[in-house]
Amino acid sequence: MFTRENLAKAKRVVVKVGTSTLTHSTGKLNLWRIEKLVRELADLANQGKEIILVTSGAVGAGMDVLGLKERPKTIPEKQAAAAVGQGRLMHTYEKLFGEYGQVVAQVLLTREDSVKRTRYTNSRNTLLTLLKMGVIPVINENDAVAIDELKIGDNDTLSAMVASIVDADVLIILSDIEGVYTDNPQNNPDAQLIGEVTDITPEIEALAGGAGTVRGTGGMYTKIQAGKIAVNSGVTMVIASGLQDGILREVLSGKSVGTIFLSKENRLQIRKKWLAFGARTQGVLTVDKGCEQALLSGGSSLLAAGVTLVRGDFEHGNTISVVTMEGREIARGIANYNGIDTRKIMGAHTNEIVSILGSKPYDEVIHRDNMVLLV
Repeated sequence: MFTRENLAKAKRVVVKVGTSTLTHSTGKLNLWRIEKLVRELADLANQGKEIILVTSGAVGAGMDVLGLKERPKTIPEKQAAAAVGQGRLMHTYEKLFGEYGQVVAQVLLTREDSVKRTRYTNSRNTLLTLLKMGVIPVINENDAVAIDELKIGDNDTLSAMVASIVDADVLIILSDIEGVYTDNPQNNPDAQLIGEVTDITPEIEALAGGAGTVRGTGGMYTKIQAGKIAVNSGVTMVIASGLQDGILREVLSGKSVGTIFLSKENRLQIRKKWLAFGARTQGVLTVDKGCEQALLSGGSSLLAAGVTLVRGDFEHGNTISVVTMEGREIARGIANYNGIDTRKIMGAHTNEIVSILGSKPYDEVIHRDNMVLLV
């Protein structure tokens, strides 16, 4: 597990940089800052580290080319701006990385690449092959073609998915603020930076506000959600300020900057990572306290007796979410019963299922082997 003390040993590093870091307040690309970022990444690559860059900024770059004064509001307008801007953004990266002797490859991903198991595996193989060849993958969501339900939603989540897919050692999210604070630092001057998060509790989630800046889509909330994906995949995550010169060097030398989220020690197997973070959830089961305890400490399967509420119209084989009475998500897994049958048998003991449904194909609503814990 990577902590501040041994971050310098991290070999595979995913860096995510947001729109607000890459662009000026005018919406146009901040070439001075991009050049500094590229130089730092190239230097890390020269040290023998494997670097993956997840970048925002395609829409911002497109706004510049199209002469738009404010960020597009509708999906087609955003897609048009992204289609124009992606080429401009990639050309900028290619030119700057090329000056430092680095080869880059453009990789565009959509939610489909993580939802479909074969495409999840294919994405992994492609990225690992590029790293093996000494190439720096530059990744963005495929905004030009992704429609809402196919979108991953923001590049914070995308970067965590990528870090999970390639078994990264560390994910560094560069933001326009320094990390997670005890309160909103823009409103409260006494707000304190939280240096280390060992467990993403409901209290930590509550500290995350709404959306971020006008130019970006992700606020602290999406970064905390990205943290959940990263740490459960065995990836340490750091949120730090992208506005600070030399920030990557400082983070990777173990200096006390930003907020570090310590990873869980057990790396999920590839199948379980896909199950937890790739597959789209189709329903939600609320469980009682006894069931919650049995899942978290007893290593048991999810039985109908512990289910108190069923939401969603899911089918047998769909991925569903398991939440506590307070609404905290604790697990995800593959449903043995569809939503209609699960509603019928919820709260019932296993030996009562036959009399309720007329048959009992499974003892469990979700079998332990097909479930991944998220806490």
